[in-house]
Amino acid sequence: MKLLRIGEPGAEMPAVLGDDGTAFALTGLTTDIDGLFLASGGVDRVRQALAEGSLPRVKVAGRRIGAPVARPGKVVCVGLNYRDHAEETGAAVPERPVVFMKDPSTVVGPHDPVRIPRGSVKTDWEVELAVVIGVEARYLAGPAEAAGHIAGYAISNDVSEREFQLEYSAQWDLGKSCETFNPLGPWLVTPDEVGDPQGLGLRLSVNGEVRQDSDTKNMIFDVAYLVWYLSQYLVLRPGDVINTGTPAGVALGLPGTPYLRAGDVVELSIDGLGTQRQTFINA
Repeated sequence: MKLLRIGEPGAEMPAVLGDDGTAFALTGLTTDIDGLFLASGGVDRVRQALAEGSLPRVKVAGRRIGAPVARPGKVVCVGLNYRDHAEETGAAVPERPVVFMKDPSTVVGPHDPVRIPRGSVKTDWEVELAVVIGVEARYLAGPAEAAGHIAGYAISNDVSEREFQLEYSAQWDLGKSCETFNPLGPWLVTPDEVGDPQGLGLRLSVNGEVRQDSDTKNMIFDVAYLVWYLSQYLVLRPGDVINTGTPAGVALGLPGTPYLRAGDVVELSIDGLGTQRQTFINA
């Protein structure tokens, strides 16, 4: 299934897409798609209602699509998780996942404008597979247990300001948590529809020019390993988001490639997870 939220910021309507792309409102089942919905068996209730044909249709065309998960408790990010990305940035290939946090309020809709921070000269792009937690994960025994804790997958753009991230502080937070720096969606796609998360092509273009073109099979640490690993240090709760890393092709790793400026258009896609399109504007 593909779960989504339609409407203006703060007033999104939860919905689901049928097999033919028709959207159906979930207002009779839940007030939102959030951690409580995921933890309480909401996905199964939607699946049953969809099969019964009891959901009312809702119009999507011409309306804003919000992030598919409301108010994630935390956004946990994994850096340098593709060997080619580590190499292009001059970093050592990590022996353990590189983990950092991102302000959850950075999460916006997949087509919302992204604000370039004041004083920024190095705002960069990063297409990533996002994992959304559906069942609390703490001290999992091994990666094999991870699948039972995943609600679904989505596209994430882990927008980064490289000067803030790498030159202003020993921590990455300043360059990762600027407002609007995490477009997410358009859908939360359930695992049964995605299949193997390690076989998804992912792409990103800037102003129509392809910058990133890779596959999640190239991750150093796969999805199951990451969920298991993080559960040893953090309690992953329903609605939490994990950004699993980006492949080569970011501006940081392409000498002479301009960073993002107002008016630039970034488009992202991941197989089976839809597309995003953002116009960058000045804050």
